[in-house]
Amino acid sequence: MHKIISLWAVPRSTSTAFEWMMRQRGDMDCLHEPFGEAWYQGEEPLWQRFKEGDVTTPGLTLNSVWRDIQDRAAKGPVFLKDFPHYINHMWDAEFLANFTHAFLIRDPAKTITSMHNKWPDFDEGEVGFPEQRALFDLLWALNGAPPPVIDSDDLLENPEAMVEAFCDAVGIPFLPEALSWEAGGDPSEHSWWDGGSFHANLAKSTGLTRQERRYVALEDCAPRVQQVHRRMRPHYDRLYAHRVTV
Repeated sequence: MHKIISLWAVPRSTSTAFEWMMRQRGDMDCLHEPFGEAWYQGEEPLWQRFKEGDVTTPGLTLNSVWRDIQDRAAKGPVFLKDFPHYINHMWDAEFLANFTHAFLIRDPAKTITSMHNKWPDFDEGEVGFPEQRALFDLLWALNGAPPPVIDSDDLLENPEAMVEAFCDAVGIPFLPEALSWEAGGDPSEHSWWDGGSFHANLAKSTGLTRQERRYVALEDCAPRVQQVHRRMRPHYDRLYAHRVTV
């Protein structure tokens, strides 16, 4: 089986932009949240807000997704971007040994406010920070060293250096040309949720380009956002302490 690189992120963490960059390389089969599709829209959905009548796909399960990933990896290298909370019940040493793991984190003040803007009724179980931390700690315990962690703000502040550091960490060549692309791409081709509406800004972009670091004023946010943030922040801080720096 060829290399399967897994970027474990949380929702609204610029992870699809990172995935879009990986697609520009042309040397890997890139998958957009394959486990997430089964978690949300499989034949037995696991998300907390599922209601009768929501979209489901007969035959789509977490196990069928895993079989498909293995079939793809038998043919060539695979990159997937996904969220650990979709499959935390599948984690064991044998399963995790199939992947080259990396993590993408983002300030929870930014991810949670973005989720609240898109989904005012989001469930805390969809946020993903506790499971991201748990997987990080588990992999460290299994492998004796922490897996690489990229922080979204660091990535956007210094994209070329951070992508190069990521490539070094997961053992693939750095291809600087992959950081640029033509505007007008269609991320919805690869997104199974709501026609790709979450990725409208990405469709207008021309690459991973330097952006000034910005901050979110939580005191202006809804009380529920502030409450969820207080619970998520320690998990983010755990990974942030071990992030890759350049």
